[in-house]
Amino acid sequence: MVTSDSGDDALQEFLADAVSKTEDLAPALSRCARALGLHHAVAYLADLQQRHLVPLTDVAPVLPIDDSLAGWTYRTQSMRVEPSGSGMMTAWFPLIDGAERLGVLAVHTPALSAAALTRGRALATLVAMMVTSRRAYTDSFVRRTRTERMRLPSELLRAFLPPRTIGDARVVSTAVLEPAYEIGGDAFDHALTDATLHASVLDSMGHNLASGLTSALSLAACRNARRVGADLPEQVRTVDEALAEWLPDQFSTAVLTQLDLDTGVLRWCNCGHPSPLLIRDQQLLPDALARDPDPPLGLPHLLAGRERRIHEAALRPGDRVLLYTDGVTEARMPDGELFGLRRFADYVIRATAAGELAPETLRRLIHSILDAETSRLKDDATIVLLEWQPPPADGRAAG
Repeated sequence: MVTSDSGDDALQEFLADAVSKTEDLAPALSRCARALGLHHAVAYLADLQQRHLVPLTDVAPVLPIDDSLAGWTYRTQSMRVEPSGSGMMTAWFPLIDGAERLGVLAVHTPALSAAALTRGRALATLVAMMVTSRRAYTDSFVRRTRTERMRLPSELLRAFLPPRTIGDARVVSTAVLEPAYEIGGDAFDHALTDATLHASVLDSMGHNLASGLTSALSLAACRNARRVGADLPEQVRTVDEALAEWLPDQFSTAVLTQLDLDTGVLRWCNCGHPSPLLIRDQQLLPDALARDPDPPLGLPHLLAGRERRIHEAALRPGDRVLLYTDGVTEARMPDGELFGLRRFADYVIRATAAGELAPETLRRLIHSILDAETSRLKDDATIVLLEWQPPPADGRAAG
């Protein structure tokens, strides 16, 4: 029998393992599950392209995200339960760090009591935190979740990228970037403060290591300004100056944005890049955020002495904003046509109408491009989706 005190002791021991030991997570997880009366537990992480769930042990199979109950849990971020033979039950819990989907936790137990489910949820929360903290200094998770060797420019850029998804009760920002192992100059960034979401997408000249260096320097310069409280114009100016000083022969197109989380006011600077797209009430408003672009980052002399322009628009609750690189819309589809803006927006609109979560919408969208027979990417393809959904003014849940 597992008492409340013994369960607490088991969780504390599990946390102590995470802090004081460098052993694989799987043995500590297994010991903790047994101490909690859960018989057995296995953690699975999504691979880099979010196609498979890879176990953190060699004795469990890899599971497909698109065709398994474990995958359903990952896709919907909801618990699922199924019989697993020999009188056992399996509960699948999502592994989520903030808004970022990491994978799932399988808990095998003879009976799924309310106490067992509570302990399973607590264990999933702790596993997610441990994976997030450990992957900053260990290669074991990365090695398990890659299916091929990554090219050096991609390795460089991915070291600078934030988590795919961030958010809070008011906003979600989520991104995808392909080809996952061969990216050259595309990059994205997003970060939250108490009152603001910062999000950007970049596409640097070329498709080589110099392109990756250009994007990495641009990200670093923007963050350097942002983290001392610089407003959007100064952030852009800092990137321009950094590229001019350190990589004078390189440039990058980009859209840098700031979203006020209380008012919904979106501010952005378009530096030679495709305009953001606005989806409202399940419709694309094609020209709502279209503005004449400024020159690319790194080419401030083309401004002819004027300052870069900062644009502004008011979002409504439920609005979705898409930032993207032209590799998305210029992907060639099986019918010979380009993927295009309309097909791009229609996919997001249909997913929104179906109630699909924003990260899942982008996962399925990029796979629809990659998996279509004879389709191909002409360039890196990056998408950032922002969804502003503030709580109602009266504090009641929507719906």
